[in-house]
Amino acid sequence: MEKRAELVVVGVDGSDDARAALRFAMEDAARRGAAVRVVRVFQPPEYEAPDGLIVPLPLDRITVDLEKAARQMVDDVVAERGGALAGVPVEVEALIGDPAKVLIERSRDGGLLVLGHRGRGGFASAVLGSVGLHCVVHATGPVTIVRDSSAGRP
Repeated sequence: MEKRAELVVVGVDGSDDARAALRFAMEDAARRGAAVRVVRVFQPPEYEAPDGLIVPLPLDRITVDLEKAARQMVDDVVAERGGALAGVPVEVEALIGDPAKVLIERSRDGGLLVLGHRGRGGFASAVLGSVGLHCVVHATGPVTIVRDSSAGRP
């Protein structure tokens, strides 16, 4: 599939770093006249009941809720930044799968993949989150990692 430079793909997970990444992606898209694809990925845990039965999760409901949360994050960023971002075309997706693999796949037709420095999981002292590291190493296009400057981290 041919890459489109007019698309910025951003992965979000609800963290402060993801919000900073979304803000960066939308501001970059506004400068370049690009569109933004916001991707929220959920990797369902493997859950087995004590009797050995696999308990299915209501994945369709989870994706609807995650998409709403991602859309709300977009609305909040637009409200924070005022009218400058209101005209940026935004597509929001909530998908099931391995976050790093899904983000790389969804960014293949984009010009840039933007991610937060650290997400919700992992160790607080990690230099870069595992999803971000995987994407930096394996993405086929440019990747920008954004750190939330208000977090007060070193």
